[in-house]
Amino acid sequence: MSQSFQIECSDRDGIRLLSISGYLDAHTAPAFERAIENELRSGNVRLVVDCTGLTYISSAGLGVFMSYLEEIREKGGDIKLAAVKPKVYQIFDVLGFPQLFDIVDTVEDAEGRFGLQGGARDGRL
Repeated sequence: MSQSFQIECSDRDGIRLLSISGYLDAHTAPAFERAIENELRSGNVRLVVDCTGLTYISSAGLGVFMSYLEEIREKGGDIKLAAVKPKVYQIFDVLGFPQLFDIVDTVEDAEGRFGLQGGARDGRL
């Protein structure tokens, strides 16, 4: 039986929140890819992916994250991952995602990470 996948997008203080749920696999990855492409086309490069409802991710789903990370960072943005279930985190961890992405406990923590980027905290002109 095919598992469902859903994406809900919203604005939170200049950060785009993509809440994903269900199975992110080869069948559903194209929908997630389209959502990321739409954000890029709209100029949104500060992305938080809320993984609260994500129950499974395959290599195809992981590939979507990887395929856009460099482009988003080159445009001054980033992708932060929030509320990843332990079973899904294990897959991210095995593939080294914690070294490439900020993976935090809550959406609020992820949003706060955008405030720590750049020179804003060092006080120099």
